[in-house]
Amino acid sequence: MNLLLAGVNHQTAGVELREKLCALLPEAEVSYPLLLSFPEISEVLFYTTCNRVEVLCVTEALAEAQATLSAFFARHPAVTPGALADSLYLHRDQEAVRHLFRVAASLDALVMGEPQILGQVKKAFRLATEHQATGAILNRLLHKTFTVAKRVRTETGIGDHAVSVSYAAVALGKKIFGDLKAKNVLLLGAGEMAELALEHLQSQGVGSIVIANRTLERGLRLAERFGGEAVSLEELESQLLNADVLLSSTGSESYLLTREQVKAVMRRRRQRPLFMIDIGVPRDLEPGINDLDNVYLYNIDDLKEVVDENRERRREAAVQAERLVAAETLKFMDWLKTLSVYPTIISLREKAQAICQAELKKTLGHLGPLTPEQEQALLVMTEAITNKLLHDPIIFLKGNHHRQRGEAELALVRRLFNLEEVNREEPPDKDQA
Repeated sequence: MNLLLAGVNHQTAGVELREKLCALLPEAEVSYPLLLSFPEISEVLFYTTCNRVEVLCVTEALAEAQATLSAFFARHPAVTPGALADSLYLHRDQEAVRHLFRVAASLDALVMGEPQILGQVKKAFRLATEHQATGAILNRLLHKTFTVAKRVRTETGIGDHAVSVSYAAVALGKKIFGDLKAKNVLLLGAGEMAELALEHLQSQGVGSIVIANRTLERGLRLAERFGGEAVSLEELESQLLNADVLLSSTGSESYLLTREQVKAVMRRRRQRPLFMIDIGVPRDLEPGINDLDNVYLYNIDDLKEVVDENRERRREAAVQAERLVAAETLKFMDWLKTLSVYPTIISLREKAQAICQAELKKTLGHLGPLTPEQEQALLVMTEAITNKLLHDPIIFLKGNHHRQRGEAELALVRRLFNLEEVNREEPPDKDQA
């Protein structure tokens, strides 16, 4: 069994390409059956975050699965082969495990230590299990992933000092205005990212807070918590008249505000400066808005400069976290390697039990009539002898010996015990065994 992970992130692809690839996974009901329809893919998980689109699969045909995932990402009509070739990365086996651990632990995030990513991976895993897209390997891997991410956060302190995409947006706003006190905030969206942004904004002493969300009920709950006002998205343009800061994170499939809409609002605002951060993927705000006078529009890629400043504060914690991830990656790979041992162990047990049963049957035929208790005693004795004889070979197979030379030692054990013949109709003669 092999693990294969394919994807793009903020380091390999711009926001435009990530938006297009994100559109390939609109509905799990479509994407999971499509991916699982390929015989080379036995288990699969896909997840998207603000900064990445990735697919992880289990396969026995690595080359074929690699071609399948590459073709899957190339399905978008607006994605050129050249752009994809330059941006798509592929990780196999140990590197795939390490990459997933780093993603969930927020070591590979735009903002190191960002807590939302773990929640997004958990949500994606729940969705995959609902569609029966995962099996023994991915289930174990994802549960281990969640444990590793929790350990990184609690043992290294990498999440200390609120640093996230939302925090970086607030820091950028302070650079624009100098001070966010008494500034009016308009928030588009009411998800986790929006909630974190409000926490950071409120700590800066902002003025009024207005939350525009597609689901008014969710907006009302968030507004009540932060002492703000909830409105519908239909009121967006009128609410923009009084806003100083607009932060958007909805994941809408189309622009919520266009250049022409904002241009009209700016005339009514008498060109009062407007700071806009679009951390949605796909983007919520039309990029051309940034061409307008006194409008400062930044998308998620623009936050990198702010992020780099904060990254230094977490370098020491990251070193410890990377060490933890490396150790847990090796542990998982050790477990994965043992999967190749179990067919041999099963074959060994089956052959031994077949010999035991055959020889017991012969012996009972020679002894004449026995009581049920006597027959049971003989059965227990033969099973005990079998188990004791198998104990050391099985310990050898499960232990560290086979990991040094892998398939060579497995092949040796199978030849020594003639396990290729275990499925024949008659067990071997005892003299041959």
